[in-house]
Amino acid sequence: MRKGTQRAFTLIEILIVVVILGILAAIVIPQFTDASTEAMESSVRAQLQTIRGQIELFKVQNPASTAYDDGSAVADFWGPLVVNDYLQQAPKNPMQNNSTTVAIAPAVGVGWVWLAGDLTAVDPTGGDFTD
Repeated sequence: MRKGTQRAFTLIEILIVVVILGILAAIVIPQFTDASTEAMESSVRAQLQTIRGQIELFKVQNPASTAYDDGSAVADFWGPLVVNDYLQQAPKNPMQNNSTTVAIAPAVGVGWVWLAGDLTAVDPTGGDFTD
């Protein structure tokens, strides 16, 4: 009876496969990080469009209210919109994680900026997000 030889992968073959997988990972991983950033930016754009529309609707339906008329920050910025059902809750800027603060100038940790009657978002570096 003849004894069968055992077959196995050599160390060189395994190393080649690991190197190929490493090269593929180096190509693919940056694509995913770019997709995440693009998704956040798209989300902020959509939120800005919705919030701006709701502010305009509030101003039209509540002409006696002085909220959102000038460039100054409203004391409870989201309050009139949430209480009157223009928004379900205070929106969160995905670029600043969970910050919902409204300020006069962009800064790190500030989610939204209300200036001269216009709402903008704050980017991850604390600068003004241009949509």
